[in-house]
Amino acid sequence: IGQLSRLNWWVLVVISIILCISGQACAIVLGKVYSRNGGSSRWMINLVQNGGFPIVLIPYLLFITLGESKTDRSPPPRLLLRSCIYLLAGALCCVYGQLYSFGILYLPGSTFSIICASQLAFSAVFYLLINRQRFTFLVLNSVAVLTLSSALIGFDDSSEGTGSGGQVEYLMGILSSLLASALYALLLSLMELVFEKVLTGESISVTLELHIGVSFAASCFCVGGMFVSGEWRNLGVEMESFENGVYGYATCLVSQVIGWELNVLGMVGLVYLVSSLFSNVISTVSLAVTPLASVVFLGERMDGVLVVAMLMGLWGSGCYVYQKYLDDLRAHRQGRRNDD
Repeated sequence: IGQLSRLNWWVLVVISIILCISGQACAIVLGKVYSRNGGSSRWMINLVQNGGFPIVLIPYLLFITLGESKTDRSPPPRLLLRSCIYLLAGALCCVYGQLYSFGILYLPGSTFSIICASQLAFSAVFYLLINRQRFTFLVLNSVAVLTLSSALIGFDDSSEGTGSGGQVEYLMGILSSLLASALYALLLSLMELVFEKVLTGESISVTLELHIGVSFAASCFCVGGMFVSGEWRNLGVEMESFENGVYGYATCLVSQVIGWELNVLGMVGLVYLVSSLFSNVISTVSLAVTPLASVVFLGERMDGVLVVAMLMGLWGSGCYVYQKYLDDLRAHRQGRRNDD
Protein backbone atom coordinates (compact mmCIF):
# COMPACT_ATOMS: atom_id res chain seq x y z
CA ILE A 1 0.00 0.00 0.00
CA GLY A 2 2.93 2.27 0.70
CA GLN A 3 3.80 2.22 -3.03
CA LEU A 4 0.35 3.54 -3.99
CA SER A 5 -0.19 7.27 -4.40
CA ARG A 6 -2.95 8.77 -2.29
CA LEU A 7 -5.10 9.30 -5.40
CA ASN A 8 -4.66 5.69 -6.56
CA TRP A 9 -5.45 4.48 -3.04
CA TRP A 10 -8.71 6.41 -2.97
CA VAL A 11 -9.63 5.17 -6.46
CA LEU A 12 -9.13 1.55 -5.37
CA VAL A 13 -11.10 2.14 -2.17
CA VAL A 14 -14.03 3.65 -4.10
CA ILE A 15 -14.00 0.77 -6.62
CA SER A 16 -13.98 -1.74 -3.76
CA ILE A 17 -16.89 0.02 -2.06
CA ILE A 18 -18.92 -0.02 -5.29
CA LEU A 19 -18.21 -3.74 -5.83
CA CYS A 20 -19.10 -4.55 -2.23
CA ILE A 21 -22.41 -2.68 -2.13
CA SER A 22 -23.63 -3.42 -5.67
CA GLY A 23 -22.65 -7.10 -5.50
CA GLN A 24 -24.46 -7.67 -2.21
CA ALA A 25 -27.58 -5.77 -3.27
CA CYS A 26 -27.71 -7.65 -6.58
CA ALA A 27 -27.24 -11.05 -4.90
CA ILE A 28 -29.97 -10.42 -2.29
CA VAL A 29 -32.49 -9.21 -4.88
CA LEU A 30 -31.75 -12.21 -7.11
CA GLY A 31 -32.12 -14.47 -4.08
CA LYS A 32 -35.65 -13.13 -3.67
CA VAL A 33 -36.31 -13.73 -7.39
CA TYR A 34 -35.17 -17.33 -6.88
CA SER A 35 -37.52 -17.91 -3.94
CA ARG A 36 -40.48 -16.11 -5.55
CA ASN A 37 -40.27 -18.09 -8.77
CA GLY A 38 -40.30 -21.51 -7.13
CA GLY A 39 -36.81 -22.00 -5.71
CA SER A 40 -36.86 -23.49 -2.22
CA SER A 41 -33.54 -25.33 -1.76
CA ARG A 42 -31.77 -23.85 1.26
CA TRP A 43 -28.59 -25.74 0.41
CA MET A 44 -28.62 -24.23 -3.08
CA ILE A 45 -28.95 -20.73 -1.62
CA ASN A 46 -26.02 -21.60 0.62
CA LEU A 47 -23.95 -22.98 -2.24
CA VAL A 48 -24.29 -19.94 -4.51
CA GLN A 49 -22.77 -17.78 -1.76
CA ASN A 50 -19.60 -19.86 -1.64
CA GLY A 51 -19.38 -21.73 -4.94
CA GLY A 52 -18.08 -18.87 -7.08
CA PHE A 53 -14.55 -18.95 -5.67
CA PRO A 54 -13.02 -20.16 -9.00
CA ILE A 55 -13.70 -16.63 -10.32
CA VAL A 56 -11.28 -15.29 -7.68
CA LEU A 57 -8.55 -17.65 -8.94
CA ILE A 58 -7.93 -15.25 -11.84
CA PRO A 59 -6.99 -12.17 -9.76
CA TYR A 60 -5.22 -14.45 -7.26
CA LEU A 61 -2.92 -15.87 -9.94
CA LEU A 62 -2.34 -12.37 -11.34
CA PHE A 63 -1.27 -11.06 -7.94
CA ILE A 64 0.93 -14.10 -7.39
CA THR A 65 2.72 -13.76 -10.74
CA LEU A 66 2.64 -10.01 -11.38
CA GLY A 67 1.27 -7.98 -8.52
CA GLU A 68 3.57 -8.89 -5.64
CA SER A 69 7.25 -9.60 -5.32
CA LYS A 70 8.59 -12.31 -3.07
CA THR A 71 9.60 -9.70 -0.52
CA ASP A 72 5.94 -8.65 -0.19
CA ARG A 73 4.88 -12.09 0.99
CA SER A 74 5.80 -13.69 4.26
CA PRO A 75 6.39 -17.47 4.44
CA PRO A 76 2.97 -19.17 4.61
CA PRO A 77 2.08 -21.14 7.74
CA ARG A 78 2.18 -24.91 7.65
CA LEU A 79 -0.26 -26.68 5.35
CA LEU A 80 -1.94 -28.53 8.23
CA LEU A 81 -2.58 -25.29 10.12
CA ARG A 82 -3.95 -23.55 7.02
CA SER A 83 -6.18 -26.55 6.27
CA CYS A 84 -7.61 -26.49 9.81
CA ILE A 85 -8.34 -22.76 9.47
CA TYR A 86 -10.06 -23.30 6.12
CA LEU A 87 -12.17 -26.19 7.44
CA LEU A 88 -13.26 -24.38 10.61
CA ALA A 89 -14.07 -21.13 8.80
CA GLY A 90 -15.76 -23.09 6.01
CA ALA A 91 -17.99 -24.86 8.53
CA LEU A 92 -18.94 -21.51 10.08
CA CYS A 93 -19.71 -20.13 6.61
CA CYS A 94 -21.91 -23.14 5.92
CA VAL A 95 -23.89 -22.66 9.14
CA TYR A 96 -24.16 -18.93 8.39
CA GLY A 97 -25.43 -19.72 4.89
CA GLN A 98 -28.15 -22.02 6.22
CA LEU A 99 -29.35 -19.37 8.66
CA TYR A 100 -29.19 -16.79 5.89
CA SER A 101 -31.30 -18.99 3.59
CA PHE A 102 -34.19 -18.93 6.08
CA GLY A 103 -34.17 -15.15 5.98
CA ILE A 104 -34.09 -15.05 2.18
CA LEU A 105 -36.96 -17.54 1.87
CA TYR A 106 -39.26 -16.13 4.55
CA LEU A 107 -38.61 -12.36 4.58
CA PRO A 108 -39.01 -9.56 2.04
CA GLY A 109 -35.68 -8.36 0.65
CA SER A 110 -36.03 -4.93 2.28
CA THR A 111 -36.78 -6.40 5.72
CA PHE A 112 -33.98 -8.94 5.43
CA SER A 113 -31.34 -6.38 4.44
CA ILE A 114 -32.24 -4.02 7.30
CA ILE A 115 -32.09 -6.84 9.86
CA CYS A 116 -28.65 -7.72 8.52
CA ALA A 117 -27.52 -4.26 9.62
CA SER A 118 -27.38 -5.72 13.13
CA GLN A 119 -24.13 -7.43 12.11
CA LEU A 120 -22.40 -4.13 12.84
CA ALA A 121 -23.66 -4.16 16.42
CA PHE A 122 -22.47 -7.75 16.83
CA SER A 123 -19.14 -6.76 15.28
CA ALA A 124 -18.63 -4.10 17.95
CA VAL A 125 -19.13 -6.69 20.69
CA PHE A 126 -16.88 -9.32 19.10
CA TYR A 127 -14.14 -6.81 18.29
CA LEU A 128 -14.19 -5.71 21.93
CA LEU A 129 -13.95 -9.28 23.23
CA ILE A 130 -11.65 -10.81 20.62
CA ASN A 131 -9.75 -7.95 18.96
CA ARG A 132 -9.67 -5.63 22.00
CA GLN A 133 -11.33 -2.69 20.30
CA ARG A 134 -12.37 0.01 22.75
CA PHE A 135 -15.94 1.22 23.11
CA THR A 136 -16.63 4.91 22.59
CA PHE A 137 -19.84 6.92 22.73
CA LEU A 138 -20.21 6.73 18.94
CA VAL A 139 -19.73 2.94 18.95
CA LEU A 140 -22.25 2.52 21.77
CA ASN A 141 -24.68 4.79 19.90
CA SER A 142 -24.22 2.70 16.75
CA VAL A 143 -24.83 -0.55 18.64
CA ALA A 144 -27.97 0.79 20.31
CA VAL A 145 -29.46 2.33 17.17
CA LEU A 146 -28.83 -0.72 14.97
CA THR A 147 -30.23 -3.07 17.62
CA LEU A 148 -33.37 -0.95 17.96
CA SER A 149 -33.66 -0.84 14.17
CA SER A 150 -33.76 -4.63 13.97
CA ALA A 151 -36.12 -4.90 16.96
CA LEU A 152 -38.48 -2.39 15.34
CA ILE A 153 -38.88 -4.68 12.34
CA GLY A 154 -39.53 -7.65 14.61
CA PHE A 155 -42.54 -5.87 16.14
CA ASP A 156 -43.86 -4.71 12.76
CA ASP A 157 -46.90 -6.94 12.25
CA SER A 158 -47.69 -5.26 8.94
CA SER A 159 -44.56 -6.58 7.24
CA GLU A 160 -45.20 -9.15 4.57
CA GLY A 161 -43.73 -12.60 4.43
CA THR A 162 -43.05 -14.47 1.22
CA GLY A 163 -44.23 -17.57 -0.59
CA SER A 164 -44.63 -20.34 1.95
CA GLY A 165 -44.27 -18.06 4.95
CA GLY A 166 -46.86 -17.52 7.64
CA GLN A 167 -46.36 -15.69 10.92
CA VAL A 168 -44.25 -18.54 12.37
CA GLU A 169 -42.01 -18.65 9.30
CA TYR A 170 -41.74 -14.86 9.34
CA LEU A 171 -40.53 -14.85 12.96
CA MET A 172 -38.21 -17.76 12.14
CA GLY A 173 -36.78 -15.69 9.29
CA ILE A 174 -36.12 -12.75 11.64
CA LEU A 175 -34.44 -14.95 14.25
CA SER A 176 -32.36 -16.78 11.63
CA SER A 177 -31.28 -13.49 10.06
CA LEU A 178 -30.17 -12.12 13.43
CA LEU A 179 -28.23 -15.29 14.20
CA ALA A 180 -26.67 -15.19 10.73
CA SER A 181 -25.59 -11.58 11.32
CA ALA A 182 -24.01 -12.52 14.64
CA LEU A 183 -22.17 -15.48 13.12
CA TYR A 184 -20.96 -13.38 10.19
CA ALA A 185 -19.61 -10.73 12.59
CA LEU A 186 -17.89 -13.46 14.62
CA LEU A 187 -16.35 -14.89 11.45
CA LEU A 188 -14.95 -11.50 10.41
CA SER A 189 -13.52 -10.94 13.88
CA LEU A 190 -11.86 -14.37 13.85
CA MET A 191 -10.44 -13.70 10.38
CA GLU A 192 -8.92 -10.47 11.70
CA LEU A 193 -7.35 -12.51 14.51
CA VAL A 194 -6.02 -15.02 11.98
CA PHE A 195 -4.36 -12.22 10.01
CA GLU A 196 -2.78 -10.82 13.18
CA LYS A 197 -1.58 -14.09 14.71
CA VAL A 198 -1.16 -16.57 11.86
CA LEU A 199 -1.05 -14.93 8.42
CA THR A 200 1.44 -12.24 9.41
CA GLY A 201 2.76 -9.95 6.71
CA GLU A 202 -0.74 -9.64 5.19
CA SER A 203 -0.89 -9.20 1.42
CA ILE A 204 -3.68 -9.20 -1.11
CA SER A 205 -2.67 -12.64 -2.41
CA VAL A 206 -2.79 -14.10 1.12
CA THR A 207 -6.22 -12.54 1.63
CA LEU A 208 -7.50 -14.02 -1.64
CA GLU A 209 -5.97 -17.40 -0.80
CA LEU A 210 -7.80 -17.39 2.52
CA HIS A 211 -11.09 -16.64 0.75
CA ILE A 212 -10.51 -19.39 -1.82
CA GLY A 213 -9.65 -21.98 0.83
CA VAL A 214 -12.59 -21.09 3.08
CA SER A 215 -15.06 -20.97 0.18
CA PHE A 216 -13.85 -24.31 -1.16
CA ALA A 217 -14.35 -25.93 2.25
CA ALA A 218 -17.78 -24.31 2.66
CA SER A 219 -18.81 -25.46 -0.83
CA CYS A 220 -17.82 -29.04 0.02
CA PHE A 221 -19.95 -28.87 3.19
CA CYS A 222 -22.87 -27.49 1.17
CA VAL A 223 -22.68 -30.23 -1.46
CA GLY A 224 -22.44 -32.83 1.29
CA GLY A 225 -25.43 -31.32 3.09
CA MET A 226 -27.42 -31.31 -0.13
CA PHE A 227 -26.88 -35.05 -0.59
CA VAL A 228 -27.32 -35.99 3.09
CA SER A 229 -30.59 -34.04 3.35
CA GLY A 230 -31.85 -35.45 0.05
CA GLU A 231 -32.49 -32.00 -1.44
CA TRP A 232 -30.59 -32.98 -4.58
CA ARG A 233 -33.47 -35.26 -5.56
CA ASN A 234 -35.80 -32.26 -5.84
CA LEU A 235 -33.49 -30.04 -7.89
CA GLY A 236 -34.70 -31.44 -11.22
CA VAL A 237 -38.35 -30.79 -10.34
CA GLU A 238 -37.47 -27.35 -8.97
CA MET A 239 -35.64 -26.47 -12.17
CA GLU A 240 -38.47 -27.60 -14.46
CA SER A 241 -41.18 -25.90 -12.41
CA PHE A 242 -39.26 -22.64 -12.10
CA GLU A 243 -41.48 -19.83 -13.35
CA ASN A 244 -38.94 -18.59 -15.92
CA GLY A 245 -37.93 -22.06 -17.10
CA VAL A 246 -34.65 -23.95 -16.95
CA TYR A 247 -32.73 -21.12 -18.61
CA GLY A 248 -34.14 -18.58 -16.15
CA TYR A 249 -33.29 -20.92 -13.25
CA ALA A 250 -29.67 -21.28 -14.33
CA THR A 251 -29.34 -17.57 -15.11
CA CYS A 252 -30.70 -16.63 -11.69
CA LEU A 253 -28.26 -18.90 -9.86
CA VAL A 254 -25.23 -17.91 -11.95
CA SER A 255 -26.05 -14.23 -11.51
CA GLN A 256 -26.22 -14.71 -7.75
CA VAL A 257 -22.82 -16.40 -7.81
CA ILE A 258 -21.34 -13.46 -9.73
CA GLY A 259 -23.01 -10.96 -7.40
CA TRP A 260 -21.64 -12.61 -4.28
CA GLU A 261 -18.14 -12.85 -5.77
CA LEU A 262 -18.18 -9.16 -6.72
CA ASN A 263 -19.18 -8.47 -3.13
CA VAL A 264 -16.32 -10.64 -1.86
CA LEU A 265 -13.78 -8.97 -4.15
CA GLY A 266 -14.90 -5.59 -2.86
CA MET A 267 -14.66 -6.73 0.76
CA VAL A 268 -11.24 -8.31 0.19
CA GLY A 269 -10.06 -5.06 -1.38
CA LEU A 270 -11.26 -3.09 1.65
CA VAL A 271 -9.64 -5.57 4.05
CA TYR A 272 -6.34 -5.10 2.24
CA LEU A 273 -6.58 -1.34 1.70
CA VAL A 274 -8.21 -0.36 5.02
CA SER A 275 -9.30 -3.06 7.49
CA SER A 276 -11.77 -5.91 7.87
CA LEU A 277 -13.80 -3.78 10.28
CA PHE A 278 -14.21 -1.08 7.66
CA SER A 279 -15.23 -3.67 5.08
CA ASN A 280 -17.98 -4.79 7.46
CA VAL A 281 -19.16 -1.21 7.86
CA ILE A 282 -19.38 -0.73 4.09
CA SER A 283 -21.19 -4.05 3.75
CA THR A 284 -23.74 -2.78 6.25
CA VAL A 285 -24.21 0.46 4.31
CA SER A 286 -25.76 -1.62 1.52
CA LEU A 287 -28.91 -1.68 3.66
CA ALA A 288 -29.63 1.73 2.11
CA VAL A 289 -29.42 0.27 -1.40
CA THR A 290 -31.01 -3.16 -1.11
CA PRO A 291 -34.43 -2.05 0.24
CA LEU A 292 -34.71 0.49 -2.58
CA ALA A 293 -33.65 -2.12 -5.12
CA SER A 294 -36.27 -4.51 -3.71
CA VAL A 295 -38.95 -1.85 -4.09
CA VAL A 296 -37.88 -0.93 -7.64
CA PHE A 297 -37.21 -4.40 -9.09
CA LEU A 298 -39.46 -6.64 -6.97
CA GLY A 299 -42.34 -4.27 -6.28
CA GLU A 300 -42.09 -4.81 -2.52
CA ARG A 301 -43.90 -2.46 -0.19
CA MET A 302 -41.87 -0.14 2.04
CA ASP A 303 -44.07 1.24 4.78
CA GLY A 304 -43.27 3.90 7.37
CA VAL A 305 -41.78 1.43 9.86
CA LEU A 306 -39.26 0.12 7.33
CA VAL A 307 -38.33 3.67 6.30
CA VAL A 308 -37.70 4.62 9.94
CA ALA A 309 -35.71 1.40 10.47
CA MET A 310 -33.64 2.13 7.36
CA LEU A 311 -32.89 5.68 8.52
CA MET A 312 -31.91 4.35 11.95
CA GLY A 313 -29.62 1.87 10.26
CA LEU A 314 -28.00 4.63 8.22
CA TRP A 315 -27.52 6.71 11.35
CA GLY A 316 -25.94 3.80 13.23
CA SER A 317 -23.65 2.98 10.32
CA GLY A 318 -22.69 6.65 9.94
CA CYS A 319 -21.71 6.85 13.60
CA TYR A 320 -19.46 3.83 13.16
CA VAL A 321 -17.84 5.27 10.03
CA TYR A 322 -17.24 8.59 11.79
CA GLN A 323 -15.61 6.80 14.73
CA LYS A 324 -13.33 5.05 12.24
CA TYR A 325 -12.41 8.44 10.78
CA LEU A 326 -11.61 9.83 14.25
CA ASP A 327 -9.46 6.81 15.09
CA ASP A 328 -7.49 7.14 11.87
CA LEU A 329 -7.06 10.89 12.37
CA ARG A 330 -5.79 10.33 15.91
CA ALA A 331 -3.36 7.65 14.71
CA HIS A 332 -2.09 9.95 11.94
CA ARG A 333 -1.47 12.81 14.39
CA GLN A 334 0.28 10.46 16.80
CA GLY A 335 2.49 9.20 13.97
CA ARG A 336 3.44 12.78 13.05
CA ARG A 337 4.38 13.53 16.66
CA ASN A 338 6.57 10.43 16.78
CA ASP A 339 8.28 11.46 13.53
CA ASP A 340 8.97 14.92 14.97
